[in-house]
Amino acid sequence: MEAMGTGPEPAGRATIEDLESLLANLEAVGDDALREEEFAETQRMLDDLKGKTIKRASVEAKRIVVETSDGNRYFFFGFMGGPSAQE
Repeated sequence: MEAMGTGPEPAGRATIEDLESLLANLEAVGDDALREEEFAETQRMLDDLKGKTIKRASVEAKRIVVETSDGNRYFFFGFMGGPSAQE
């Protein structure tokens, strides 16, 4: 078993400026682009499920979980409706 480190790796030293830059890029992403990427990711997962046997599927508060007989789990977000869906 590996020992746990006591501090950040040298390559992992991010600055506030790095974080601000990442956040600025995130803000520049439009809603349509996010929807398209979510759709593409979902399509990739569904393609990966082809030919596999679904062992179990469950609906959680904010996601759908599909487990295959080979032990892989797939998480689907964004299909659960708004906050009023459970209320």
